[in-house]
Amino acid sequence: MIGFIDDHRVVYGVEPICRVLPIAPSTYYAHLAIRADPSKASARQQRDAALRPEIQRIWDANFKVYGVRKAWHQLRREGFDVARCTVARLMTQIGLRGAVRGKVIKTTRGDMSAPCPQDKVNRQFRAPAPNVLWVSDFTYVSTWAGFVYVAFVIDTFANHIVGWRVSGSAKTDFVLDALEQALYKRRPDGGGSLVHHSDRGSQYVSIRYTERLADAGIEPSVGSVGDSYDNALAETINGLYKTEVIRRRGPWKNLEAVEMATLEWVDWFNNRRLLEPIGNIPPVEAEANYYAQRAALDMVA
Repeated sequence: MIGFIDDHRVVYGVEPICRVLPIAPSTYYAHLAIRADPSKASARQQRDAALRPEIQRIWDANFKVYGVRKAWHQLRREGFDVARCTVARLMTQIGLRGAVRGKVIKTTRGDMSAPCPQDKVNRQFRAPAPNVLWVSDFTYVSTWAGFVYVAFVIDTFANHIVGWRVSGSAKTDFVLDALEQALYKRRPDGGGSLVHHSDRGSQYVSIRYTERLADAGIEPSVGSVGDSYDNALAETINGLYKTEVIRRRGPWKNLEAVEMATLEWVDWFNNRRLLEPIGNIPPVEAEANYYAQRAALDMVA
């Protein structure tokens, strides 16, 4: 905001600009005085000056979607001893805002005529270990070349996206491709200890999809029709994806552009994005912690 005032003060004046921006004229003039003579800065002002570029760096490095809470947690992970209110104040001064989620839109059409597995999850979407419960869903993206569809498979222990696929068609093939990627990446033991949960969409209750689950030794589970709560975790991931990528970086030209952006986002989401339900750490780190703790217990035993 300081830079904006610098650029436009001659045309509009400092006070009129400050009435529009959330900044007092006295703050701007104090900044000018410190810029002219840095020795006049107080300890707090010096601290703020050091923190601003760090906050900007964290915001830029995380898809420009972090709000105050996520930025504060990341600063603390990096060793900065800073109060949350300070981060909030400085983000306001810089003009940074977190992404705000919009309305969730239902994309899957239920197939009432197809045989359907029972709901084995009952809205309990937190697994005690990796490869215990996967959830799947897909969403759509509007591009200049038409709609494309994006499917995700998520391991619920740490919300790790273990499979995904972008397609120009919403037929069963593309959700099967996402499942195949998850099977290749995770290689579950096939002993029936892994449950796969989805909504009642025709793609997920198709014969080909259910047969592939059976071949892999995975127990199918399906929620009720038209109830987002029965597949809430998968829809949450869809919502984050639409908020953090699709709405912020569109409009989209074609499938290839969406696919590249999705690849970048999934890598960031799994390896660097802080998730509150798992302790404000990334999914990969949460899983690594689980396996390290289990190895330590095995050594003791």
